[in-house]
Amino acid sequence: MARRPLPSILSTGSAQIARSRELARTAADSATDVLHPLITITRGLRRLASAGRRRWAETPKDKRGPLLFLAASLILVVVLVPYGPLLAVITLMAAAAWQGRDRTPPAPEGPDESQIQRLQVLYEALVPYFSTADDPAPLYAHGGDWETVFPTQEFDDSGRVALLVIRYPAFFPDGEAAARARIEQLLAAKSGRGREYHFVWDEEGNELTLSVLAPLPTDFAAQRFVTAPGETVLGFTDPSGVQRTLPLAHGEERRDVPPVVWRTGVRSTEPHLLAVGQPGSGTSTLLRSIALQALPHGEVLVIEGGGTGEYACLTGRDGVLAVEVGLAGALAALEWAVQETERRLVAANHARQAGDPPPDDTRHPLWILLDRPTAFTHLADTDGHTDPQSLLQVPLRHGRAVGVTVVVAEQFDALDTLSDAVLQHTRARVALGPATKQQLEAVLGAPPHTTPVDHVPPGRGYARLGSGPVHRLQVPATPDPYDDATSDAHRQAVLDLLPPRSAPADTQTLPPVPAEVVLTKTGEADAGTAKAAEADAPDADAMAARPVGAEQVSGAGG
Repeated sequence: MARRPLPSILSTGSAQIARSRELARTAADSATDVLHPLITITRGLRRLASAGRRRWAETPKDKRGPLLFLAASLILVVVLVPYGPLLAVITLMAAAAWQGRDRTPPAPEGPDESQIQRLQVLYEALVPYFSTADDPAPLYAHGGDWETVFPTQEFDDSGRVALLVIRYPAFFPDGEAAARARIEQLLAAKSGRGREYHFVWDEEGNELTLSVLAPLPTDFAAQRFVTAPGETVLGFTDPSGVQRTLPLAHGEERRDVPPVVWRTGVRSTEPHLLAVGQPGSGTSTLLRSIALQALPHGEVLVIEGGGTGEYACLTGRDGVLAVEVGLAGALAALEWAVQETERRLVAANHARQAGDPPPDDTRHPLWILLDRPTAFTHLADTDGHTDPQSLLQVPLRHGRAVGVTVVVAEQFDALDTLSDAVLQHTRARVALGPATKQQLEAVLGAPPHTTPVDHVPPGRGYARLGSGPVHRLQVPATPDPYDDATSDAHRQAVLDLLPPRSAPADTQTLPPVPAEVVLTKTGEADAGTAKAAEADAPDADAMAARPVGAEQVSGAGG
């Protein structure tokens, strides 16, 4: 069914509304400047009237008569005196202007004593790094003036630095990562621990800007995101990091939040994703969020190596091919995934040779989600089975062309046990939970421009898509709805997104794969091998589906 284009009022309305708001704000500011004297006099008259009413109410009743006689006498004298009414009006306007003046105490200019002391401490701490013995005119020297090197500074309510612009000498090696890291670590320690700092190095102007980042919101629950097919919301980030916002429901309100959007498909440069974190950091939450976003448009195959039942809520749902927690079930599911990938490659190749568009079943998204696959490696070595990671090579290498996406979640301590195929083909990276800069750089390929903190909420970390910048990330709350520790609001949000159940878990089977595809034993056949093997394939209508028994779903099959 063809998509109808959005009405112009919906596609361009936001820009027009923003422009109208800006024009209205500018007009209001101009009117306020022009009418400022009138506003001041009106405010003063109101204050004088209020003072007169209070004085009248405080006057005893036996003295109100003489007071009225005195007021009437003054009015009579003003009327009889030459130019009396004019002078009375001028006097009244002057009194009203004086009473209506802005009485807000002016903000203190410059930092106070405690803030000056903080700046002096920062200056003295930077002297060993930004000074040399043979510098004829040093910017930094012990006992020097901090005002020459800190042109801009702002402080928060607690008196700690919130924004600081630092000038440094031209000889400082600001192009070296190690030199930058030393300065950033020093500034973070001296400005106050427990906060995230963002550093911007201006190498041309020899200036470093330090700013404190506000915590990312953690109270956004799982929901339907306004995205195009092939787009997956990994989480939310800082407004300055991306040029796009999504309308999200936050209780009864709606807020625009900047997202980190991961694009998959044929033209994606990062078709597969690797998420790494500490236990309890939120990697399983990320996989559940991805699964709930993928199910309306495709099919999902879940393999859990931890065996904790984090994905039991997906079992038997429409679009969920299987949820495997045992070694035997994982091997069976991944072997089927290899066959399905090769079948799609053969079908797409035949269509291209015939000049036809690819079949719909080769473009239907298939998501393979693996949580802690290295847990099966030891079991496979002990029992003499194939390592499930070896079966990922075909989906990882050729999956982008036929709509197959692989998402792997692993812990930091098992990162070195991931196969080379996983590390080479997962160009989209996510690191969650507390981690050092070295760990983040090892996962993301580049260090973040912020200082990691020791204590972060679940789902908090960093994301990098391909060779792009590193973004702060907060994964939307997508907990296991069967967990007793889950709040009712978040549990209901996840349950509302789950598709209906299609079949009992004990009768669930994987779809059949035609016999056109002949697999190699290791599952490492590429597109050329699949095409060559197609000519020698036996004539059969379909290959029987590999059943996924209830014992495999429950974990007893491994």
